[in-house]
Amino acid sequence: MRTSDHTRPSPNRVEWEAEALTDTDTYEYRAKCLQGTEPGTANLDADSTGDRIREQRRLARLTQKQLADRLPYSYSLLNQVECGARPATVDFVAAVAHALRIDVTALTGQPYVAELQQDRLAELVRPIREALDLYDLGDDPHLTTRATGRLMGAADQLCADVRATHLRKAARALPGVIAELTTTAYRTPGRDVWQALASTYRTAHDISVKLGYYDLSAVALDRMDWAAQRASDPCLGAVRQYMRALVYFREGEYVIGQRLIRSGHSLLDPADQGREALAVAGQLHLGASVIAARAANGTAVDTHLGEAETYAKRTGDASDAYWLSFGPTNVALHRMSAAVEMRHYDDAVQQARHIKLPASTATSRRAHFLIDRARSEMEIGRTEAALKSIAEARHAAPEQTRYHPGARETVRGLVHLSRRTSDSLGHLAAWIGL
Repeated sequence: MRTSDHTRPSPNRVEWEAEALTDTDTYEYRAKCLQGTEPGTANLDADSTGDRIREQRRLARLTQKQLADRLPYSYSLLNQVECGARPATVDFVAAVAHALRIDVTALTGQPYVAELQQDRLAELVRPIREALDLYDLGDDPHLTTRATGRLMGAADQLCADVRATHLRKAARALPGVIAELTTTAYRTPGRDVWQALASTYRTAHDISVKLGYYDLSAVALDRMDWAAQRASDPCLGAVRQYMRALVYFREGEYVIGQRLIRSGHSLLDPADQGREALAVAGQLHLGASVIAARAANGTAVDTHLGEAETYAKRTGDASDAYWLSFGPTNVALHRMSAAVEMRHYDDAVQQARHIKLPASTATSRRAHFLIDRARSEMEIGRTEAALKSIAEARHAAPEQTRYHPGARETVRGLVHLSRRTSDSLGHLAAWIGL
């Protein structure tokens, strides 16, 4: 999304080289961290997000103080993250990526290729990439397709599999369904077929994001727009803008994210008061609420959550509407997520205690809730509870949790905070790739 742009003025060379030796305030402490002799830093790996932040900062020829001046975080926190004494939270990483004008994956290390190869997931990415690339070749004369009704069912099943966090199953089936629907759309074009094809591109986006292939997710959203326009479905177009907004949210581009949310609203017909249109409008407000929270705009957070709540009262549980999981439960989950993004961790933990997830809650949403809860519990010093929450997320959604950068950094934080790594924490850290 971004290109490295280091045209800003560089500090004096002598000053920068001196900073390279002293920029952690305690050079000796960094050495202890790397040796694992400082309390709370045992098993510190040498390829952490903090290490990548330090490397990218130095490539930009910035001192810690200069970078900290560009962040809505303290110099002390930057110092501790680079040293490895504090985990790099997703909001902090996004802010650093924005300040350095680089992709957030340059700091998170995504995709986590070693783990993806171990899980036999990496080999499933190339066929998806090829399926997205071959969208404009038209009818494949060598392809025998299933009946349209069965293909629409297959597209819905892919959405269901992703929400059940069966990522391998969905990734394996996806390219074939895309190919069949593409050929069907060219042979016998119709609104339902184009909608189903747009849905498969949306699934490609979901899988790509969850596995850390953000570049591929952007291509998938372009293809989703291509199919949604041919379906003449404004709701699909609005859902695509919602997803684009979250892409920029992850990159720390909050102003662009809010513009995309407004664009999504503009695509909806105000006269359409159907359940699906209301659910999409409500979900756009939920997306706007977490973007506003990350941007520290509490007033906007309350406004968007209030609007979403109003829509949810009208729709009830609309989880099946464009697979957005919209409804009263999702409003409550986003209210908690907003508290996490604003770093109101006590409030987030308090909210989590009162959230009772229905049995029908999508596994992907349940795991996200547990990861948010774990981060908040860790931040307020409830390390045992945080470990339990992450373990629950792993049990519920192992494929999603293992590749979630927030889960990874929370586990890293728990390792740093523990004076003696328990067997359960050690096994969890090894499993997640630390």
